[in-house]
Amino acid sequence: MKYLILVLILVSSSAFAQDDLLSLVEDEQSEEATIVEATFKGTRVINGHSIETRKKGVMDFIISHRFGTIDGGSYELFGLDNATVRFGLEYALSDRLYIGLGRSSFEKTYDGFVKFRLLRQMNGSTNTPISITWFSSMSVKTLRNPELDLGFTDKLANTHQLLIARKLSSSVSMQVMPTWVHKNLIAEDDINNDAFGLGIGGRVKLSQRVALVAEYYYMTQKINNSAFNPIAVGVDIETGGHVFQLQFTNATAMVPKGFLTETNNDFFDGEIHFGFNISRTFQIKE
Repeated sequence: MKYLILVLILVSSSAFAQDDLLSLVEDEQSEEATIVEATFKGTRVINGHSIETRKKGVMDFIISHRFGTIDGGSYELFGLDNATVRFGLEYALSDRLYIGLGRSSFEKTYDGFVKFRLLRQMNGSTNTPISITWFSSMSVKTLRNPELDLGFTDKLANTHQLLIARKLSSSVSMQVMPTWVHKNLIAEDDINNDAFGLGIGGRVKLSQRVALVAEYYYMTQKINNSAFNPIAVGVDIETGGHVFQLQFTNATAMVPKGFLTETNNDFFDGEIHFGFNISRTFQIKE
């Protein structure tokens, strides 16, 4: 009998020790730092960039389309008779470093950009409340003007932004974007070579694959005071390897220096473009 009691005591002690060990492991796992993913579904909020980059070795092909303004009425088929387009090819050199090139039909503009993830939102043992990504782009307008003999550097413009975002919940994300735009050469009726502003964007998830998005930039200093602040609202639809964005915006240009400083349409007067972005990702390198 005493041997049976001894065995029971040993078994019980072993069980308690295992429970304590499992509890300790679970506590440690719960304290591990986890990166908050998918603050935004794509690399764009709408016109502007989001904090997101792709995983290392992933290439993204993006087609952006903006039709004419809907105030053209049925004669212009509410803008569908006219359109501008941008093709972009982007690649993740690492999980933090992301680069891209593009060409727009609007003003025959070529652009390139670089994004670097400075900070990522994390939960657990390392609690980082926000994500921060640095964004810089350069563009050159190649539309010919026989009246002006401009050098290459005269046609250059660059944009720099600090993208700061937080995923507030599984359904809601917000982003703010302090912004600086510089143009090497400006028109006679322009007043500044530099523009400064603050953008705000948000995403509200409606279902597993659909989300509402919005974006607004308030330009505190404009290159031309006749320009309007860019506004955009839209819907994100995820379809496997594609992210399809439908949007309404008063901006015609699809590169930062353009929609930030050259938006000449009044959103609240019906001068609104319908448009879309389509992105397709490819795993190029494991």
